[in-house]
Amino acid sequence: MANPFSSIPSAPGAVPLLGHAPRMVRDPLAFLESLSQHGDLVRVRLGPVRAVVVCGVELTDDVLRDDHVFDKGGPFWDRVREFAGDGLSSCPHHLHRRQRRLVQPAFHASRLPDYAVVMAREATAAAADWGDGEVLDVLPRMLVITSRIVAATMFSDALTDDEVGQVLDDTAVLLTGLYRRMMTPPILDSLPTPGNRAYRRATVRLRETLHQLVVDRRLGGGDHGDLLSALVAAQDPQTRGRSTDTELTDQLITFFIAGSETAASCLAWSLHLLATRPDLQERVRAEAPAILAAGVAAGPETTTGKLITESLRKWPPVWLFTRTTTMDTQLGDYEIPADTAVVLSPHLVHHRPDRYPEPDRFDLDRWTSAPTPRTPYLPFSNGPRKCVGNHYALTEITLVLAAITSRWHVEALSDNEVRPTIAATLRPRDLRLRVTARSTAAELPAQRQPSTPAPAEPGRH
Repeated sequence: MANPFSSIPSAPGAVPLLGHAPRMVRDPLAFLESLSQHGDLVRVRLGPVRAVVVCGVELTDDVLRDDHVFDKGGPFWDRVREFAGDGLSSCPHHLHRRQRRLVQPAFHASRLPDYAVVMAREATAAAADWGDGEVLDVLPRMLVITSRIVAATMFSDALTDDEVGQVLDDTAVLLTGLYRRMMTPPILDSLPTPGNRAYRRATVRLRETLHQLVVDRRLGGGDHGDLLSALVAAQDPQTRGRSTDTELTDQLITFFIAGSETAASCLAWSLHLLATRPDLQERVRAEAPAILAAGVAAGPETTTGKLITESLRKWPPVWLFTRTTTMDTQLGDYEIPADTAVVLSPHLVHHRPDRYPEPDRFDLDRWTSAPTPRTPYLPFSNGPRKCVGNHYALTEITLVLAAITSRWHVEALSDNEVRPTIAATLRPRDLRLRVTARSTAAELPAQRQPSTPAPAEPGRH
């Protein structure tokens, strides 16, 4: 007989009313890493929400593979729905299969080469604007590149540069506020604080901007070769139905955030690593011309592919999310009641020393072979809710890195440790690097016609 929920070990350090929320605000990564010593399942309290954190690798896999019992919900996804609605990433189980069928054509392998042309063009143009010897505030610069790429591949030229900037500013407000709101009771949402007002303004403005794009595209018709055209034209092969304007707006918000914020975080961390390892930077630079010519994600045998894979392991952009149990169920040795919030953390499983020796150390040699059940790898989640755009994201990150390293040498300004800023995504805080022009930089192609089919996922065969 399984043990009752009350027998699950409870994390120490809870305080009255707030529970473990102060520890999750002060140093959440260290707190999460500490939980494994208490067991594969650990109870926590985030304000009024009682939750169970899944620390065991096999149990994490069990949760991710059963999206019927462990549905999208809990503090993370409840907050995401405030601005993203029921997009593909946040929708509940009963909506997911239909949405997946409608969205899949937009990420079909046949569309990736056209997206890759735009990715290389935008990355090359952005990097060409930098000055020799310039000191870059890296994350904002990466966000400029990735947001332009996403806007171009998703909307073609439907948004001006100023509008893209506003959308990016709004998503930054929402992602910063998302984590804070996860840790506070919903009753506080109505308080007229500056943070709450900014969050509401950003939500309304972002949804209005992208909804108008959907309306205009549906009225204009035609295939612009972008993601929005594919979404508008998609028809459910089972029901013959199409997405509504609200559903399309939800998808655009979801994909804009995934394609800009998460990719920019990975790029910033990767450049940080290259700046501290000149030898590694030269190996990546040597691979850049072939990567740009092919227009695909770097393979697992390349230094670039291993760099991206290890960056996503060490600093997974989406480092924490939640699920909700839809019925009483058993997880490991315990009975979990219905409506229990279940916390999952790619960061936690990526930093288990029994699966990744010296997990805080950056080590390319971890990826001489594909991940196995002993080496869990979850930057794009897993199971039926695995990110539909994982190949898109890996291609984007690969081509931006290639465009930058072909033209520039990146150099760290000091030996100070770069630490993450905790928000909905795991970003480097105050990362500044100097770029120096390469005297022998190869001429970067502005246009090309890649023909290789679906790109390989780094670290997987």
